[in-house]
Amino acid sequence: MAFTVLSLVFLFCGLTLANDAMEERLKSIEATLRDTETRLRQSENQILELRSKEGTKVIFSAGAGGTGHIGPFKTATTMIYKAVLTNIGGAYSESTGIFTAPVAGVYYFTFFYHAGGGHRVQLLLYKNNENIARVDEHQSNTDTADNGGNAVFLQLQQGDQVYVSLNANCHVWGGSNVSTFSGFLVSQIFE
Repeated sequence: MAFTVLSLVFLFCGLTLANDAMEERLKSIEATLRDTETRLRQSENQILELRSKEGTKVIFSAGAGGTGHIGPFKTATTMIYKAVLTNIGGAYSESTGIFTAPVAGVYYFTFFYHAGGGHRVQLLLYKNNENIARVDEHQSNTDTADNGGNAVFLQLQQGDQVYVSLNANCHVWGGSNVSTFSGFLVSQIFE
């Protein structure tokens, strides 16, 4: 009988130890599961944030508008392209002629002109107040019409401004489709 009691005591102790070990293992699994759930929620939030940022669309195109020539002016003048054809994202202002980057990224800009040969043409593309690109045409008494343009990729920070300036004593032709300024976001940069 003593052997049976002793066997039962050992069995009970063994079951208690096994039960304690199983409880510890269960607690460890529960902690791992909580950590995994937290990391999963964080990953889901990051994916949603990237989707919302990548969803930023910035595309604009505008013509000078009006009829006849614009300029010549006595001083350099920011071109205001009033005939807005597209302005997805609202980053181009038709009242100031200035594009303001809504997000950091790489952007592509083009500017083209049509002008009569009787006056000089010089358009300059600016990033903030730094001249980045330009297009020129010399005055000619024999040339009846001139066309030209330029294009650039620019890395911009949120709030940077890009605009085209018509230099002093120069002119271009108005209209919605002959002297234009356009741009779009190529790739957003996440910091």
